[in-house]
Amino acid sequence: MTTNTTYKNPVVEQRADPWVYKHEDGYYYMTASVPEYDRIEVRRSKTINGLSDAEPKVIWEKYESGPLSANIWAPEIHPINGKWYIYFAAARTTETNEGLFDHRMFVLENDSPNPLEGEWVEKGQIKTKWESFALDATYFSHNGTSYLVWPQKDPNIEGNSNLYIAELENPWTLKGEQVMIATPEYDWERIGFLVNEGPAIIKRNEKVFLAYSASATNHHYCMGLMYADEQSDLLDASSWHKLPEPVLTTDDENSQFGPGHNSFTVSEDGAEDVLIYHARNYKEITGDPLYDPNRHTRAQTFSWKEDGFPKFGRPVPDARK
Repeated sequence: MTTNTTYKNPVVEQRADPWVYKHEDGYYYMTASVPEYDRIEVRRSKTINGLSDAEPKVIWEKYESGPLSANIWAPEIHPINGKWYIYFAAARTTETNEGLFDHRMFVLENDSPNPLEGEWVEKGQIKTKWESFALDATYFSHNGTSYLVWPQKDPNIEGNSNLYIAELENPWTLKGEQVMIATPEYDWERIGFLVNEGPAIIKRNEKVFLAYSASATNHHYCMGLMYADEQSDLLDASSWHKLPEPVLTTDDENSQFGPGHNSFTVSEDGAEDVLIYHARNYKEITGDPLYDPNRHTRAQTFSWKEDGFPKFGRPVPDARK
């Protein structure tokens, strides 16, 4: 497959953890973390670059207090069984406890054909094995089964978050046991924090690929890749294999720092795969990088190698203004 579509980056400024999905209606739907971490918005466009000028619709706002009152992070929008769902993480406080935030995972539902219309209904918290730091839930379906993959803190394992998978009873309820499929084991996953987070699934070439992000959210942030055979038991941890090196990293020459927290979509003509991710265009950050607003949404096509694995290349430089 050749790659020749060029997108003007950044696609949307000051939108981190971007999720872009192309629906059967021909629209790209986008949601992402806003710098204020106080709301969820959705926008749509017939083109990826058109998302920059698309009017965002605020579909949900945080509460004044309680478990949905702080640090609204990383929403994802998914069509499931004729309805729209948004997965997101929220906390009771912006404070940390032993370096960990207080996030849990939540779900919204909308039965309107257009998710910018209709009513978004809270379906509640996704209950997991522990009441611990959990975020970045992503949904996918494979061979007729619905799955959730998410990062969570195991109280008995050092670090911030491991990756877990479970079957879903419905879009907001786990079915059966959750299984740990990844933990930060390589040096590049353990800089600043021990992190595996931001999972995203793409299925190609008889494999299920799981991209994820690792390390602190400054220039050390990067993207890793796991895979499983499409016929394997995805609930068996031994089915999953992690590549020992990251697949997308900071590129000083192209002034792209901390690329990660990606999603996957396709080009306007459907012929090419597109990587959506965020990165900054400078390295030095004052204060906590989480509160630096300039993680911008970016897009670039990618190809596939002869061995069936994706070839992401380097983060492309910003377009000249």
